[in-house]
Amino acid sequence: MVADGRALAAEGPGKAPSATGGVPPGGGGGVRTIGVAIPIPDPYGAFLQARRASFGDPLAHAIPTHITLLPPTEIPEPEIDAVEDHLRGVVGTETPFPIRLRGSGTFRPVSPVVFVALAEGIGGCERVQAKVLSGPLARPLPFPYHPHVTIAHHLPESVMDQAFKELAGYSADFEAWGFSLYEHGQDGVWRPQCDFIFGDGVVPSPGGDRGGSAPG
Repeated sequence: MVADGRALAAEGPGKAPSATGGVPPGGGGGVRTIGVAIPIPDPYGAFLQARRASFGDPLAHAIPTHITLLPPTEIPEPEIDAVEDHLRGVVGTETPFPIRLRGSGTFRPVSPVVFVALAEGIGGCERVQAKVLSGPLARPLPFPYHPHVTIAHHLPESVMDQAFKELAGYSADFEAWGFSLYEHGQDGVWRPQCDFIFGDGVVPSPGGDRGGSAPG
């Protein structure tokens, strides 16, 4: 979502906010930048990531195709376990729901983003997002929540127009099985750390065939 490589879909510039002020209890330990999102499964995820790359978006191969639930957020290292427990509690209250992607949209002129829109699944995403942004992850957002799949960000206007036109007829249908916890690496790449499955639990390693694998 921001143009400096820390973006996991936040539509605005700036440093990743901290859910706890960025200061670990007792002043010890490090800080990790995390995000939570619904991965877009392949072949749809790979296709949209390739289209984003074709528009010259420098973040295309650093961000897996996704629908954001929690934008980039700094978490003190000692609090990661509490965050994972919180996310496990969220998926325990949910069941899979259908998502239908249809056509393109844009946040311009408010934010330089072109995206693939949701025609179905908006309510499910909003419900899960509200649960994720509670407890240890409660934090204000710079923009009202609007689930979407970014395909171009902070590019020349002519390229943004091209992306909007070329994806206007795009469509895909799949089931949201849960969400993934991502971490921003020192190399600027967002990688899934574990999958949280609705009604089930957590899978420590990314579920590749569920669309949670890191981009190549």
